[in-house]
Amino acid sequence: MIEFAWPWLALLWPLPLLIRWLAPHQPPRFSRLWLPHIPTQSTQFGFHNRAAWPLALALCIWTAAVIAMMRPQWLGEPVPIQNQAREMFIAVDLSVSMEIADMRINGRQVDRLTMVKHVLSNFIARRSGDRLGLILFADTAYVQAPMTYDRNTVQQLLDEAVLRLIGERTAIGDAIALSVKRFREREQSNNILVLLTDGQNTAGSVSPQQALELAKFYGVKIYAIGVGADEIVVDGFFGPRRVNPSRDLDEDMLRSLAEQTGGAYFRARNTEELEQIYQTLDDYEPVAGEQQLLRPQRSLFHWPASFALLLAALWLVAAQRPLRSSLLRGTNG
Repeated sequence: MIEFAWPWLALLWPLPLLIRWLAPHQPPRFSRLWLPHIPTQSTQFGFHNRAAWPLALALCIWTAAVIAMMRPQWLGEPVPIQNQAREMFIAVDLSVSMEIADMRINGRQVDRLTMVKHVLSNFIARRSGDRLGLILFADTAYVQAPMTYDRNTVQQLLDEAVLRLIGERTAIGDAIALSVKRFREREQSNNILVLLTDGQNTAGSVSPQQALELAKFYGVKIYAIGVGADEIVVDGFFGPRRVNPSRDLDEDMLRSLAEQTGGAYFRARNTEELEQIYQTLDDYEPVAGEQQLLRPQRSLFHWPASFALLLAALWLVAAQRPLRSSLLRGTNG
């Protein structure tokens, strides 16, 4: 579409008509000062009325000049521009212990991974303006979704993750080191890692301490979340008994990873606690801002300006012919 940067300049258009109306009431000098000479002795452009074509030409020149002064511009289709203030990797544990069914969603007993997917969907949807990436880890770690603004793709890839996809153990150090490597490649600030696990480091080629040093050196902030209930009731040979399904969770290690990188450690014993943790993360790391739309602009003022100059040139050429004719007649006489 076409719009004008300074549409209020359209108020200038009737100015010549106003001056022409006021001219008869002004002294002759004033009239000659404001109103240029308009030739009236030519039918060069096919007008039968000798005074019609100069007035029409002057009106066209002035109209084109006013349009040029209003600065017309062509606006293209809106292009979304995202705020690049924050980049966030979400690392999800796929070790065998994540299949323990000690969580509930709407009264239904589910395993830990199902609960994490359920709650993460709301968190991912709220991260408008941030670039998100997904890391899955078990015996090793790999990037399931590189950094992207496409939150729907990240959500879909998380939903497709299954247990035992890459082993049964837990490579926490590898997951952190991999996120640091990807952050380093992009050289961005405000790099965030949200780490969800229910165990301790039992696999991988990088220890948690080595990964911690890397994260501190490259400025990666870790928010660690320990997933799993503290107590469940199971049926045994001698009847029901209470057990701690999270006895293998290394909270001291996760707390150290978080605190030494400027992040925080959270404990998610149920669905409600995990939802509250994500709301707290929104407070700690607020969304960068709403998506902005940029409309490409292309200036068009040179077209009416060129048209006005062309008409003025034609006017000058036409005005010179009667003048030359008068001079020739004067010379011959």
